[in-house]
Amino acid sequence: MTFSARGALCAAALALAAAAVGAGPVHADGGDPAPWSAAPSSGGGTRPAKDGRPSFYAEGTPGAVLRDTLSVTNPGPKPRTISLRGADAGNTGSGALSVTPAKGTPKDTGAWLSFAKRQVKVPPRTRAEVPFTLTVPTNAMPGDHPGAIVASGGGRTVGVRVDLRVDGPTLSALTVERVDVDTDAGSISYDLVNRGNTVLTPKLAVHADGVLGTLLDRPARTLPVELLPGRRVSLTEPWADAPALDSVDVELTATAAGGARDTATASARFVPWGAVAGGGALLLAAVGAALHLVRRRGRRRTEGPGSDDGRERVGATRELARAGTGDER
Repeated sequence: MTFSARGALCAAALALAAAAVGAGPVHADGGDPAPWSAAPSSGGGTRPAKDGRPSFYAEGTPGAVLRDTLSVTNPGPKPRTISLRGADAGNTGSGALSVTPAKGTPKDTGAWLSFAKRQVKVPPRTRAEVPFTLTVPTNAMPGDHPGAIVASGGGRTVGVRVDLRVDGPTLSALTVERVDVDTDAGSISYDLVNRGNTVLTPKLAVHADGVLGTLLDRPARTLPVELLPGRRVSLTEPWADAPALDSVDVELTATAAGGARDTATASARFVPWGAVAGGGALLLAAVGAALHLVRRRGRRRTEGPGSDDGRERVGATRELARAGTGDER
């Protein structure tokens, strides 16, 4: 069984991911007018690889052995030695595509790839064809198994995507989790989790209601994420015109091809704490002043107008007592 074409954008994204985790940055070296490249073979070997397939795609049953060819093109004036390895594809936490790093050990599609040569020497202005096989284990789970061929040499790394679908029942399923409204930043964060066994390109709709009605109503739009089976990504939805003062209920609805759908909600209270703090300080000052005034009035009542007369009566009584005893002091 041979491979067929699929997804130029996916291949380009994976190539960037391979460069990010591979031997080094993508750049032309030695002053060559064009760097070497790696791509699926065009078949006849007469067309440049860039005019052929952007990525590899295959379908097979558990136990199948799939065969195809990688083209490595060196348009420069110097010979190149290119190393090849298989890698598993994955998602970073923010949703970008990634591949197994050079020091890592692939456990899925990357481990099932075998090359006729692990290192290929490509003379100047020549294209080398490297056959390889993809052996599907007998116990491979049905569904999508994305991977990559990573080519490295001369300070340059290129990733070529390999999409494998193992025959059997498929399930498209995703969930929306950990929805949180950041009232300070004016944003909504959430997680998307691929609970099925197919690659998903999710869409997201956002709705928010406040005390007086609808505050936000964004129709479903495609997210710039390719969510691989079993992966979780953390995303943020900006909300620049979030209310300053309101009690809000937010609802996120995610959908994807194959009937995948899920909805999650969260509640939040928007309160202008700076204004509240300032108003609270004024209120406390007013209350303190009022209490001070009440206490002063209370003391004046206790020491009322008759208090001086009372002290005079006590003094007179003491003088009479002395007179009755004949005490001359």
